[in-house]
Amino acid sequence: MPHIHLGVYLMSGGEASKAVTYALEAGYRAVDSAQMYHNEKQVGRSILSFLEAHPEVKREDIHYTTKLASNSDYDTARKSITKSVKECGLGYIDLFLLHSPYGGKRARLESWKAVEDAVEAGEIRIGGVSNYGEKHLDELFSSNPRLKPAVNQIEVHPFNTRTTLTSYCQSHDIFVEAYAPLARAYKMKDPTILALAKKYNCTSAQLMVRWSLQHGYVPLPKSVNKSRIEENAKIEGFEIKEDDMQRMDKLDEYLVTDWDPVDAP
Repeated sequence: MPHIHLGVYLMSGGEASKAVTYALEAGYRAVDSAQMYHNEKQVGRSILSFLEAHPEVKREDIHYTTKLASNSDYDTARKSITKSVKECGLGYIDLFLLHSPYGGKRARLESWKAVEDAVEAGEIRIGGVSNYGEKHLDELFSSNPRLKPAVNQIEVHPFNTRTTLTSYCQSHDIFVEAYAPLARAYKMKDPTILALAKKYNCTSAQLMVRWSLQHGYVPLPKSVNKSRIEENAKIEGFEIKEDDMQRMDKLDEYLVTDWDPVDAP
């Protein structure tokens, strides 16, 4: 799985199309969409156009993620997955996530069974979840699933570290994908962030992406701006020292920048 994914949340179809093209040209090899974003088709077309223009890059080199809009009964979820495969036009989905734990236990478990069957059918390569708390993961494990979720995509950044949940995921060999890794730009001028960005001669965004990577997460920085998309991925030239990582960890204030379903019943 690539280390950095482009997020396309809240992008129109046109914006997503351009952003994906910018990202692929800049070296990104992973894009994160969702049924709720209403841009699966445009993302898929941009990926296919890039592959046509760059025959040295193969479909299997690109990691495409999308997500189930809402948990429901098995048949509805299964049909929804098939629709997403057709919508993107890529032949298969690399990573398919249940977007949230909303809907209750039965809907969660039936939707997960639909994911398992879609993996078996070759429509999905990897199954995972998003916004799941520990209790939702425990519930899934207790159901004796055929497949364990490989990913839990949650909001994680220095201002919302979710240490207990991320530790739980990592101890169960579940990759943590960090959405909103830049805290939606709300904290770019935080004094600690600015001081450390100056110290490491990087931008605040690069610092926060680097923090995520050094914690072992897969960050999903989002931008529609070509230069920022390129900039956000240029984080290989420095490493944050351990004491500075700890300084950033202490910025935690449980800042939620969007929704927070991890405690959903």
